[in-house]
Amino acid sequence: MSKAKHELNPERLRIVLVLQGGGALGAYQAGVFQAMHEHGLAPDWIVGTSIGAINAAILAGNPHETRLARLKEFWDGVAHRDSYDMSRVPDAQRRSNVLLQTWDTIVRGVPGFFKPRFMSLFPTGTAVAPEQASFYDTSELGDTLNRLIDFDYLNAPGGMRLTVNALKVTCGSLRSFDNRELTLSADHIRASGALPPGFPPVRIDGDLYWDGGLYSNTPLETVLDDSEHVDTLCFMVDLWNADGPEPTTLDEVQTRQKDVTFASRSKRHLQDYVATHKLKQKLRELYGELPERAQSEQGREELAGLGGDSTLHVVRLAYAGRDWNMAAKDINFSKGSIEWRWDQGYQDALRAITAAGWLSFVTEDTPLVVHELPPLRQAVHDRERAA
Repeated sequence: MSKAKHELNPERLRIVLVLQGGGALGAYQAGVFQAMHEHGLAPDWIVGTSIGAINAAILAGNPHETRLARLKEFWDGVAHRDSYDMSRVPDAQRRSNVLLQTWDTIVRGVPGFFKPRFMSLFPTGTAVAPEQASFYDTSELGDTLNRLIDFDYLNAPGGMRLTVNALKVTCGSLRSFDNRELTLSADHIRASGALPPGFPPVRIDGDLYWDGGLYSNTPLETVLDDSEHVDTLCFMVDLWNADGPEPTTLDEVQTRQKDVTFASRSKRHLQDYVATHKLKQKLRELYGELPERAQSEQGREELAGLGGDSTLHVVRLAYAGRDWNMAAKDINFSKGSIEWRWDQGYQDALRAITAAGWLSFVTEDTPLVVHELPPLRQAVHDRERAA
């Protein structure tokens, strides 16, 4: 079905949203979507891992008019109410509140998401059933997803494409669950976010699955490997930062370790994508120079199947919150922190949309254009000029 022409997408590019894993940091992704939603940039395809899979499934599993409300309902539900307005107190008091809320999450869990297994022998090293081999139980998340997501709508033909990634426990291979290929359920979403040893694996069709972030936390390669060779506008949301200062304390070391472990490897993937694209172009050129007798219909079909004549625009949106170098920032479900992250994602996405770098002219043989956020001062100037 052809999409209507839009001033921010006059070439009718396929719009893709790529969402990382990152626990409570995923509120930033919700803010990014709100800005896209308000500007008519509805994704044709969302690819998510872990909390990114949860956000993605809520969006794909609801019609346009209720998507944002359902997303907000989820984040309001998992937020821990603060003792005071976080925006009206000094930084030191905010940090103290966040530490208390984080410990509350560790001790009591998050209602509607996960709760501790108080009577489990798993922490003592005793063998338990594989589906119970974790510190927390995520069965409540299944109930939450079934309440917020219309899975009949999500799996109906012609809707938004959804892909969530999970890791097969017994062999360490990545599995992409795609609603174009199979009927997705809450278990597929839970599997994508089953990060051990906190969360238990989820069994699907006889196999156990863990969080797809253990293999690759940014599912960009799912988009790069897609067989549909069409011009694409991809919003890629990063929740972890590979760059950072030299750590000096235990908390800083643990924070840096987590950032590096789960940060995007997109730069390497994109370099490989460009190299492969250029090889495909060269292969077509060389084939075209062959004598007519050496060419065949089968050869031309195989070349066409390789693709290589499309342009991918990647808009990179990176969460910049340092969270006081807290290694447990991804389990900080303080309501004030979630609201700040949501707003930051919204503001960053507005900067990217105002700049709209993908509207600039590129030649047909350009395989990739990466758009970073413009400087904040420039973004404000552009927005005022547009107004």
